[in-house]
This record gives sequence, structure tokens and C-alpha cells, in this order.
Amino acid sequence: MAVCRRCKSKDLDTDDVTGNTVCSNCGIVQDFDNFQHNYGGISGPQGTFIHLGTAGAGTDYSYKDRKLLEANGIIEDITFRLSFSGATTRAVKAMVEKVTEGEFGLGNWFSVLVGACCYIVMRQNNKSLPINDVIGVVGCELYEMGKMVNRVVDFLELQLPEFDVVGLLEKMIRGFSGFSGVDEDKKDLMIKQGNFVIQCAIKWFLTTGRRPGPVAVSVLVFVAALNGYKVRI
Repeated sequence: MAVCRRCKSKDLDTDDVTGNTVCSNCGIVQDFDNFQHNYGGISGPQGTFIHLGTAGAGTDYSYKDRKLLEANGIIEDITFRLSFSGATTRAVKAMVEKVTEGEFGLGNWFSVLVGACCYIVMRQNNKSLPINDVIGVVGCELYEMGKMVNRVVDFLELQLPEFDVVGLLEKMIRGFSGFSGVDEDKKDLMIKQGNFVIQCAIKWFLTTGRRPGPVAVSVLVFVAALNGYKVRI
């Protein structure tokens, strides 16, 4: 049975883009024939996320150069679709570079990594970015994104600030299609009302902030009804 040369996991997948075998657990590309049998000493061949064995230095350079270019394109595409500013995009690139030790990568796992870094960077800056928005852009499952976010946070030893549920509520109210005919002044009033309700919920320990999505949705429905708008969850 083939196992990952770095973490010894048996969870290996074939990359859709390059055809290489990639470990789903740690993201490392397997050397040469793309897998390492489970025998031998603990010191296996050295490798990186995109460095593969080749016949010569020139071939290796062109391969790496091309992969870095394609990896950069993936980052640019995801951050563009999330409407990130130039500064935020650069912060995401820097985080991806640090996590992959400058080697970046390709394939589905790399897109999930970029999405996770997007989510973390926004959290670090106290900006609202629902993880479902990231999942919609990347095209992965919730558990995949959640697992990757936790891995990046642990690897970089980060302490994320509490989720801004007030900011999430504001984004939901302003972007909710059911409020398309509501004027901005009324939306501002609903945001203020919702903010008050959330603060009361926190004060009375009705929410701990661990699951902000359902709280924000519930408050949205409440303030909508308060202002004469019927919203169904």
C-alpha cells in the first residue's frame, strides 16, 4: 500500500491538473513515481509541494517556474472572485507562501488552501467573510475548508479574533435579495436594531459567538418582521 513520504498517510489522490499523486492530509506531491512504499528508514527523499525529480536542472527550473505562474493565477482568480483589494490579495499570497515554504502548489488541495488563507486573512482584519462564500468560490465541501483553516491556524500558531457577527449581519441585510426594494435609510435602521439585539443576546448569554451564522439569520428575520417585512428562513 502506498503511503505519503512525509506524513505516512495512506490518503493519496491523483491531482486533476498535473496527474501527480498528492497527499490529501499534508498536500505534499510524491517523488518520481509519485508514491513511496512503506519500508526503509525514517529519512526519505527531500521534496517540496511542487518540486519533482527530473533529468536535469534546466527541466526542473522550467517546471517550477511554470507551476509558480499557475499557482499565482489560482490565487489571483480566487481573490478576484471574492472582491479582495490589492493589499488583501498580497496578504493572502504571503500567507500561502509561508505555509508552503515558498513552493506553492497546484490542484484541488491548493485551491482549498488559498480559500482558507482568504478566510483567515479577513478574520485577522476583523472583516466579515462567511466561510460559505469562500466554499462557493473554491468549490469544495465545508468539512474540507474547515479542516484546512484549522491546519493553517495551527501551523502558523495564529490567534484569530472573535467573529464579527455584527459585521456579518450588516452584510446580510445589505446583500439580501428580499430587501432589494428597501431604501438604504431603512436598511441602516434595521442594522442598528439588529446590532442592539445581538448585544443583548451576548449580554444575556444567548449566544457565545461560536456559531454566528444562525444568530445573524435569526436576528435578520426578527428585525425584518419588526419593520413589516416577511422573511422566510
